[in-house]
Amino acid sequence: MYIILLLVIIGFVILLGFLLAPGMSGRRKVRRFLGVRWAHRGLHDRKKGIPENSLAAFRKAVERGCGIELDVHLTRDRRLVVFHDDTFERMCGRSGIVEQTDYEALRGYRLDGTGERIPLLEEALRCIDGRVPLLIEVKLPNTDTEICRRLDTVLRSYRGEYMIQSFNSLVLRWLKKHRGDIPRGQLSANLTRSDRTPHYLLRFCVKYLLSNCLCRPDFISYKWTDRKNPGFFINRILFRAPSAVWTLHGERAIREAGRKFDMYIFEME
Repeated sequence: MYIILLLVIIGFVILLGFLLAPGMSGRRKVRRFLGVRWAHRGLHDRKKGIPENSLAAFRKAVERGCGIELDVHLTRDRRLVVFHDDTFERMCGRSGIVEQTDYEALRGYRLDGTGERIPLLEEALRCIDGRVPLLIEVKLPNTDTEICRRLDTVLRSYRGEYMIQSFNSLVLRWLKKHRGDIPRGQLSANLTRSDRTPHYLLRFCVKYLLSNCLCRPDFISYKWTDRKNPGFFINRILFRAPSAVWTLHGERAIREAGRKFDMYIFEME
């Protein structure tokens, strides 16, 4: 009986390790990005009229020498736009879902009551022009990886340095197969929003990093307030996976994160 129990425990540990293990070459691929301070959605400042994920926020981050974290959606007419939310209500005061809207329709939208509009990814890349590294978050609310193919086409002509991360492990799986040279990061947190990933089971696996077996990420990007998640702890401590933490506010949080994590994503107070 004890032998059977021992075998069951050993089998469970092996299975858990298989599910949780990141890519073994992760630290080598991510090495040049270690220690980077990533400005969350650019160095935005609402009080100064600089909205998130705007060209103005990217220019400000470049001026300060900060890496830039930005978000990419695919519109209905297959254009890559830099925008965080799935809908336009919060930032533009308009109804609609990004993936169900043509780019021509959203060209007239303005960000957070300013004159800034939603930029195409190509516009953002021209603005940044390789002067600081990029951390590109791919928004995929379903299982259609067309956004990966479009993103790959655009990035092949970009000469700056970048990494890619996503909540959706299917994005990282596609990149592993087609662009193994790009450092890939699994985003995770104690997710509650149903639109982060397409299925409940996948959301559960992403939350605890059990979906690492699908994509073998090169680094893990985890929410600061959820950093005690056991899956993240095992990846960071046991597997020594490079780790980024988000989103930090204030010097105290930044100093603490700097002692424990390889990279961090911050916002101005």
